[in-house]
Amino acid sequence: MNNPCFCNSNLTFENCCKPIIEGTQQASTAEALMRSRYSAYASVATQYLLDSTHISERANYSKTEIETWAKESSWQKLEIIACKNGLEEDSVGEVEFKAYFKDSKNASKIHHEKSVFQKENGIWYFVSGEIVKPKIAYALTTDRNAPCPCGSGKKFKKCCGGA
Repeated sequence: MNNPCFCNSNLTFENCCKPIIEGTQQASTAEALMRSRYSAYASVATQYLLDSTHISERANYSKTEIETWAKESSWQKLEIIACKNGLEEDSVGEVEFKAYFKDSKNASKIHHEKSVFQKENGIWYFVSGEIVKPKIAYALTTDRNAPCPCGSGKKFKKCCGGA
């Protein structure tokens, strides 16, 4: 099969993320792990998503909830925004990315996150992720003294509208 990889690497799935998801190859960098995790959502490889999460964080995730989100979403593309460390010689790395998908109601969504990864005994693991708030889009339509549209309860200027 010559299906393109879900992670938009310009490689085939069989030559990119599939060997990592199936455990026949280890992710060499934090970015490679991030790409394989996106592909795991797209291919509903729920067990891999749990296994590639650091052991200290696994209890915070539900296999059922992961599987439901993966199945109910139509994964469109992955965009890597930035990588900080996370190379083969590193033990910690950060990857900022945008995952484009359509939800169960066919509405287009973007999941923008900065994820932290840790390497232990030569194996990269996902540790945590922080949602990146969309500042620019809100700034075009939101008064600076209005409540922030992100739902934080703060004024826009003190939240997503801050410098």
